[in-house]
Order: sequence, then C-alpha cells, then structure tokens
Amino acid sequence: MHSTRTTSTARTTTVAPRRAARPGHAIAGGAVLAATLLTAGLTASSAGAVGQPTGDRGAPAATATPTCKLAGLKVTLDKGGVPDGARNGMSHAGIYLRFENTTDHTCILRGYPGLGLENTQHKPLATKAEWGSTWYAKDPGKTNVRVEAGDSAWADLAWTQSGTDAVHSQHLKVTPPAETRSAVLNFDRVVDWGRLQVTALADTPPKIG
Repeated sequence: MHSTRTTSTARTTTVAPRRAARPGHAIAGGAVLAATLLTAGLTASSAGAVGQPTGDRGAPAATATPTCKLAGLKVTLDKGGVPDGARNGMSHAGIYLRFENTTDHTCILRGYPGLGLENTQHKPLATKAEWGSTWYAKDPGKTNVRVEAGDSAWADLAWTQSGTDAVHSQHLKVTPPAETRSAVLNFDRVVDWGRLQVTALADTPPKIG
C-alpha cells in the first residue's frame, strides 16, 4: 500500500509574519514622532500667545514716566501764598521749595530734596537736614509725584533763627531726589545749628498749621 503525500504549497498562500522592529528603530521612530508633535504644539502655543488681545495692536508700547532731572526743573523759594505773619514767630521761619517742570513732558519726583548751606564763596557750611514734618507742616510721606509740563512739586522748608550756635548762610544748595546735580539759591539766613527741616515732595504746597 502506497502512502500518498500531498503537498498543498501551490494552493495555500503563506503570509510571512512581519519582523519585529528592532528596539533601536522603534525608539528612534517614536522620538521623531514625539519631537514632531512637540514642535507643532509649541508653534501653535506661541502663535496663540502672540495673538492674545492686550489692547490695540496698532498702539505703541507704553513707556515708563521718567524721573525729573535738574536740567528740566526750575528750583525756587516760594511763599506759596502764605502771608509772612503765618511763618515768622518764636524764632521760627520757613518757606516752600518749589520744583517747576520746564520740559514738555510729564516726569516724576519722589522723596526728599538734599540740602546744603553755603557761605558767600559757596563753601559748604555745617548743615543738618532733617526729613519729615516741619514746625509748620505735616510730612506727606514719600510718594510718586507726577509733575506735568508747567506744573510744580512742593516741599516745606523750616528752621529756627534765635542765634543759638547759628550758621550764617548766603546760599542754599538744593538737590532733587534721585539726582546728583544741585541748584544753588540765594539764602541770606541765620540758621540755628545749621539745622533745616524739610518735608517730602507733594503735588501741592503742604498745608501750614
């Protein structure tokens, strides 16, 4: 009896299994895909951030208001409408320091002016500047004072003149806050101990009394 062996190779289609990707190739492919998606995401995110409305796109970027510089200020001693009788008495005296903005733009002053007494030859005299409330006015405290073109900032200045350990000055050197240059004013005064009281700058003359 013969054994018949049938081969069905001709009729049967054998699909060879795909070879598994090598680990290195799979990781590399995944990394490329992840990088592509990440790049696309970042691009979309960046585009969205730039496109977020923050105002008129055509408007120029806002710039910070500059600090007032001496070159753009006129520094003077000013009575500010206060009668002499309201200032003088009990050996006390006082006057306002006025800082007028002579530029065509707004600027900011903040804090207290520097002060220095000088003699006739502009030599410095012993000076003690005290920042805060004066005999006449309450200190407004340090604040940003916006000084528009043509407007002024004010500080109250006070001293005693009894002749006690007095300094006889001819000039007063005034340095605006955040400035290194000074204005020099005529100041023929007797100042006890060379002590000057001065308030912080304000947008109006500090109230007397």
